[in-house]
Amino acid sequence: MGVAERKARHKTELRQEILEAARELFVNEGYRHVSMRRIADKIEYSPTTIYLYFRDKEDLMFQVCEDTFRQLSEQFEALHASKAGAGSVDPVEYLRKGLEIYVNFGLEHPNHYKVAFLTEPERPQESAKYCDPDTMAMRAFNYLRQAVEECVRGGHFQAGVDADLASEALWAAVHGVTSLLVQYPEFPWSARDKLVSEVINRMIAGFRR
Repeated sequence: MGVAERKARHKTELRQEILEAARELFVNEGYRHVSMRRIADKIEYSPTTIYLYFRDKEDLMFQVCEDTFRQLSEQFEALHASKAGAGSVDPVEYLRKGLEIYVNFGLEHPNHYKVAFLTEPERPQESAKYCDPDTMAMRAFNYLRQAVEECVRGGHFQAGVDADLASEALWAAVHGVTSLLVQYPEFPWSARDKLVSEVINRMIAGFRR
């Protein structure tokens, strides 16, 4: 490996280290209470180094979330690839698996989920940029919407079902169960897998013909 390649790898690794440190601090200490200097101290670099990678704390927060949605999208992409390789796949089963991936991702990566979905930005107007069509956040949501559209087009859902509204309702449901399980792990839940399946199956059944 040449000098240029080593430098590029170091930059990539350092950027990821900053993201991971920021995510952990945002969860443990609260986004509003964490400064760029605090993050720099955690990774034992100067604040100047962090500003080489991120414009400010809001930009860092956005990139932390984008990193989370990128990882989630990669799992959706793997599901899509397996579908393409399997030939004929039941669209409803494909949708169900996608919703399960969403919930399991949140449960396996609670810090990622808390920062991306349960952290309020300091300035409400900052939320708008997460809805830009080119963001990883919208890319992840579009996997769900496309799966719902396939169910509608294939006649698996009731006539007249609005794909956008159905996608939002399904997301709201899986976000609800995921956030509760992440925030209140000590609650005496029924068997976790059964609870998740019940929520997903009941929601999908509401749209079935």
